[in-house]
Amino acid sequence: MASIFTKIVNGEIPSYNIAETEDFLAFLDVNPNTKGHTLCIPKKEVDKIFDLDETTYNNLMAFSRKVAIAIEKAIPCKRIGISVIGLEVPHTHVHLIPLHSMEDARFIQKVKLSEEEFQEVADAIKAQL
Repeated sequence: MASIFTKIVNGEIPSYNIAETEDFLAFLDVNPNTKGHTLCIPKKEVDKIFDLDETTYNNLMAFSRKVAIAIEKAIPCKRIGISVIGLEVPHTHVHLIPLHSMEDARFIQKVKLSEEEFQEVADAIKAQL
């Protein structure tokens, strides 16, 4: 069965896309730790990040870096945190989280954004790419 992220890649579920290449997709997390929390995924569904072939792994990290730099330009924060946990969705994903404190990296507190706010954030980040 396809993961929720594969359904996003296939356009079956809407998302606030930030960046896309032939092999990767970046989109806003709809349950964000902070404003601008973004997920970067390979389009090919692979459960665990270390099961990616070396080229895909390195290219995912390079793609994530490019997106993180754009987020940092668009969203006021101290830095962009990166986290790969992989327990909640069986599809490799990199969390890029604008950090104001260590609490923002804990996945305990979430922020609520309206559809308009999500779209404004996505547009602001895309403008920095």
